[in-house]
This record gives sequence, C-alpha cells and structure tokens, in this order.
Amino acid sequence: MRLTRYFLPVLKENPAEAQIVSHRYMLRAGMIKQQAAGIYSWLPLGLRVLNRIQQIVHEEQERAGHIPLLMPTLQPADLWRESGRYDDYGQEMLRIKDRQDREMLYGPTNEEMITDIFRSHVNSYKDLPLTLYHIQWKFRDEMRPRFGVMRGREFLMKDGYNFDVDKASALHAYNRHMVSYLRTYERMGLTAIPMRADSGPIGGDDTHEFLVLASTGESEVFFDSAVTELKLGNREVDYDNRDEVAAVCKEFTTLYARTDETHDAALFDAIPEERRKVARGIEVGQIFYFGTKYSESMGATVVTADGSKVPVEMGSHGIGVSRLLGAIIEASHDDKGIIWPEGVTPFPVGIVNLKQGDAAADAACDSLYKALAAKGLEALYDDRDERAGAKFATMDLIGLPWRITVGPRGLANGVVELTSRRTGVSEEMAPEAAVARIAEIYAGI
Repeated sequence: MRLTRYFLPVLKENPAEAQIVSHRYMLRAGMIKQQAAGIYSWLPLGLRVLNRIQQIVHEEQERAGHIPLLMPTLQPADLWRESGRYDDYGQEMLRIKDRQDREMLYGPTNEEMITDIFRSHVNSYKDLPLTLYHIQWKFRDEMRPRFGVMRGREFLMKDGYNFDVDKASALHAYNRHMVSYLRTYERMGLTAIPMRADSGPIGGDDTHEFLVLASTGESEVFFDSAVTELKLGNREVDYDNRDEVAAVCKEFTTLYARTDETHDAALFDAIPEERRKVARGIEVGQIFYFGTKYSESMGATVVTADGSKVPVEMGSHGIGVSRLLGAIIEASHDDKGIIWPEGVTPFPVGIVNLKQGDAAADAACDSLYKALAAKGLEALYDDRDERAGAKFATMDLIGLPWRITVGPRGLANGVVELTSRRTGVSEEMAPEAAVARIAEIYAGI
C-alpha cells in the first residue's frame, strides 16, 4: 500500500480525552474514531489489525476442532426469560422493542441463543461432542466507558460454546479451550496468564480468566512469577487426547495465579517470597464450565446410549477480539509509539523513501515494493513528499516491526537500511538481502 493512496489520519498531539497509552496511540495512529461514548469506527489501519487478530482466533479454534457459525446481534427477550437471566442481567443490557412491540435486546453474550440452536437440531449423544463459536459485535451499556477499546460499550468478541454428554467430556472441552487460547495469545506476542477467577453473571463453578500484565489493568492479580516463564511454543498437542490436553492445562495452572476475587492469602504466602508478585492485569479472555445451568432451564437434552434423556453439559469460552488491540499496545510500546508483534502487525514492513522524486530512489523503492509483494508481503510504502524526520515519526508511531530505508547515499553503495522497531538496531544490506530477510522472518507466522 502506497501511503499517498491510503487513509491514515495521524495526529501529532496527544488527544486530551485519552487517559491510557493504548487509547492515545490508537487515536494518534488513525486506527479508530469515537462516534459516541464507548463506540468507535475502525479506520483502515485499525481494521487491518482487527482482521489479523480474528484470523488467528479462527485458525486456532478450527485447529482445536471447533466449528464457526454466526449469530445475530439482536436477540428476542423470551430466550433470556427461559434461562432466568433477562431480569437478572442488570442495566448493562440494552433492551429495545421493535415496531410490533416485541421485546428484544442487543446481545451481550449468546448462551441462550446457542442453546436454542442446539435444542432445535441435536437430540442424540451420537452428535456429541460439539463446539460451536462465532466472532460477533456485542453491546454492554457500561456506566463509565473509558480507556478506548479497553472498556467500550460496543466490542468484538469471540464466544464459543461446547455441548457434551457428560461432565468428564465437558471438562475436556474446557481444557481444550485453555490450550487453544494459550496458543492464540502466544501467536499474538502476548503472555496471557490463566488465572482462577469468578464466573460473574455467566454462572458455573469452573472458570479461568486470561490476563495480560499491564499497569493500566482493571484487575489486581496475585501470582507466582515462575508462571510468566511458561510457554507452549511450537509443541504439537493432540486435542482429542484427554490426558495430553489435561497435562498441558495442569502445567499452566498449578502455579499460583489468581484475580483479587478468588485470591487466597494463605496459599499466596506459601510461595517463596522472591516469586510472590502483585500486579495489575488486563482480561483478554475467559473460559467457563457451567454444567446444565442453561440446558435444564431451556430443555436442551440428548438421548444417551441406554435410551435415557439427559440435559446436555455445557461451557462457554470468550476472547475479547477488539480489546486485544488495546492489550497488545499496553504490553508493547515505547515513547515513540506502538511496537506491533509480527503476528498481528497491520503491515509486515514499511518502506521509507528519503528522497521522493529522485529517479534512483524511486526506482529502488518500487522494486522493493514489488519484490515483497511477490513473496506475499504487502509493505506500507511512504512515498509522500515529506521530510525524512516526519516519515520516521509516522513509522515509529504506527509501529510496524521492520522498516527499510532507501536513500541516494546508500544506493550509491548498493545498500538499503533494515531497522527493527523493537530494538532500534539498523543494518545495511543489499535490497535483495533485505527482502529475503523479511520473507524469512514472516515465513513461519
């Protein structure tokens, strides 16, 4: 993408309404525009990251054997009355009526609707296990929306729901989700710690939140510092192998890690003092096992092998897709701007032409741009007639992981400059070598 043809409304000054780093940089980098309190338009750069995060979530859900569908944003109130949650949910639920005076709501979550879909089409244990998920916009009428996409009223969320014939199978689905989430967050360059948490209005006894450590986090967390060193890495996990999946979950949940709602001071004090940590965390996902909470109230049953009819065992699993952008920025930035991990960057590399209009520099930039495209890498080419300092400031602000700088002096020596945004280290090399290096970096991403 050539910057002269792109829509990138960057701001030089910090917006007065932005209180935290991610909100400030998302506004300054032209990623979002507020339309109402807690409601944002996603501008082209922000949408590219949002789409990349969705892609990773889809890939890891499908790798775990989960099946995508799409449910509507508006839901009939009668479904929520069946489960007993319509009056209990509180003022965060946006309740509306259509022209036929039918009561509707803008969905904050989808347990009732997915249970209705299940009970309409599945009645035998032979169709289980089954996990369905979607990525959809949701609305919760926060009393004080703030911090940009971190605490908005409208947000994009992945929510999945498992249906199983017995508790053991449902707990395997719970573990399967935990492993898939660990891999999802690692691919985004995040250390997201699974912490024992409170189930809130979803219900159920077993639940973990995934939290990214950041000073701006809304939750106080208590943990053994050794948990931050655990990595799933590239290990292969057989999601159908209950013992293997359970072993991974045990590895990541045995060390103490809890939110303030479930904190146990006695257990925490038993950790060696040097590993005892108290910090703030940003919630980026949560998984629940809640048994038959919804299936009993809504009549979602299956016939078992012996002919008996039982309520299906269920769980739900959410990832805050739009919130993840804010969390990634909170965890990865400096005083110049965002530092995107390679897995979620809007563009893999930026090309800066130091002397726009110079025949040799223009030709070299065009050649780099085409060579990267031939390898499936779309660069952001700053071909504006701007001074070098302004171009560098823009690239630093929007945070692309790599930058190739092209100028007449370097070209006279047959080289361009490849710079890492994270380390700031630059290296001169032939243009062909720079393309090869970038292609190698992104080959496994």
